[in-house]
Amino acid sequence: MRDVAARAGVSFKTVSRVVNGEPGVSAALAERVRSAVDELDFRPHPGARVLRRTDRRTASIALLLEDVANPFSAALARAVEDEAVPRGVVVFSASLDEDPGREREFVREFGARHVDGLLLAPAGADQSYLAAELRAGTAVVCVDRPARGLEVDSVLTTNTLGARDAVRHLVAAGHRRIAFLGDRPSIDTARRRFQGYRDGLGEPVDPRLVVHDLRAPGDADGAVTALLTGPAPPTALFTAQNLVTIGAVRALRRLGLEHVVALVGFDDFLLADLLSPGVTVVAQDPAAIGRIAAGLLFARIAGDRGPPQTRLVPTTLVRRGSGEIPPRE
Repeated sequence: MRDVAARAGVSFKTVSRVVNGEPGVSAALAERVRSAVDELDFRPHPGARVLRRTDRRTASIALLLEDVANPFSAALARAVEDEAVPRGVVVFSASLDEDPGREREFVREFGARHVDGLLLAPAGADQSYLAAELRAGTAVVCVDRPARGLEVDSVLTTNTLGARDAVRHLVAAGHRRIAFLGDRPSIDTARRRFQGYRDGLGEPVDPRLVVHDLRAPGDADGAVTALLTGPAPPTALFTAQNLVTIGAVRALRRLGLEHVVALVGFDDFLLADLLSPGVTVVAQDPAAIGRIAAGLLFARIAGDRGPPQTRLVPTTLVRRGSGEIPPRE
């Protein structure tokens, strides 16, 4: 900054005001400082800036999701950025890959960088370790899944109700043999959606029609193929995760059964409406989840000390054709 001041022919304080966006500098002087900054390729050091602030805020938050490449996570992340950028806050993102160890490692790393807050989709079964972050002044809000062992704000989808509505929709169309294809039961959202499937059936579940631990489209493709080519195949499928739905669609099309076997998926995905038939889905609102969660986080950073709250974002059943196929006689 002293070099910039010398090049611009102004005081150190003037450079500080321009660099930090403070008022009190004429347009002409500010332009001289900015020109000197460009000529010298000067970059302010964020760590030094933090040390000068009395509140020790870093104007940064961390967003830890299952997989930032997943369309649901990507939409949520964009909503968080849209809330953060106007506030002058930087968002750091990372994928947890359903790994509790990875969750703790990233929390530790971002904590060491003194982020002001954490938005977290928990991967582990215990988040009590985050109490240390709260004591250090780091705000924490959970998204998509609640924390366990710790009372913090959460923003969740109505997973159980959405899954129940999907299955009841298939039952209303006349289906009785409805298969469930889902993610790992240890994941809170997967567990809640399976409960919704059970509630929607309203009768004992046939374990032969239930497949858990599906993580990718290829896993779902194989599971659906096995179900539909085996004895007493299902007449309808409820797929409880967007990547699972994509795998199910591939299997149905390869087997030529896309107009025969009904399908309702949980969570929308790109081009679902352009397939034939269009894929009926229980649509989440990741943008609303991200927007609400960011709002709660920034309120906590600003000093809100109210009791933790859980905000629920409802789902919407979007009928496009695949979920309205009746069972064959």
